[in-house]
Amino acid sequence: MVLLGSLVNSAAIILGGGIGLTLKKGLSDRVAIAVMNALALCVLYIGVSGMLKGENILITILSMVFGTLVGEWVDLDKKINQLGDTIEKRVSSADDEVSVSKGFVTASLLFCVGAMAIVGALQSGLTGNHDTLFAKSLIDGIAAIVMASSLGFGVLLSAGLILIYEGGITLFANVLAPLLTDSVINEMTCVGSLLIVGLALNMLKLTDLKIMNYAPAVFFPILLGLFM
Repeated sequence: MVLLGSLVNSAAIILGGGIGLTLKKGLSDRVAIAVMNALALCVLYIGVSGMLKGENILITILSMVFGTLVGEWVDLDKKINQLGDTIEKRVSSADDEVSVSKGFVTASLLFCVGAMAIVGALQSGLTGNHDTLFAKSLIDGIAAIVMASSLGFGVLLSAGLILIYEGGITLFANVLAPLLTDSVINEMTCVGSLLIVGLALNMLKLTDLKIMNYAPAVFFPILLGLFM
């Protein structure tokens, strides 16, 4: 089954997120805030580590500029927030203090950005080997427990985006494989990690960046890699 790896990854996030929501009910406000800040520091560490994988600063800069222009034009942040608000009104387990959209954006970027998601999906599509995505599923499931305990129901919604993202790469692996070289994957990881740093700063309440409007930048290294 070609999408097995993507399906298992999505299921692991839902399972982990469900456990996290259960744990959240037993946390006091003081402990919840402490967990949120600790998670923010971990997210910052992940972002800084990924940034170091970049090899061409020009591709990073151009990707951020072009990606932001596209994101602002479409206004992805507004659309995600509107979707989150709609879901929040209908889901009784939605977090009262942290919006659904915030949890969704934070978790989605963390789970989508990185070499394991791309390489694992390519392996699933080209060879039928799901080992990389299975390993990623274990990591994401554990992360989802911690994230859902502080960011709420939105974390579980990221499972849908993971399935679309990894599943899309898997299904089109034969087409994408020549474009997604090691260099391009490193640049995508670098750009995505910049967004993760921005997420961490938002979680620490140091900034109020519309991170989702920057998200298209993650895909521009694929295009720029053809010319640079």
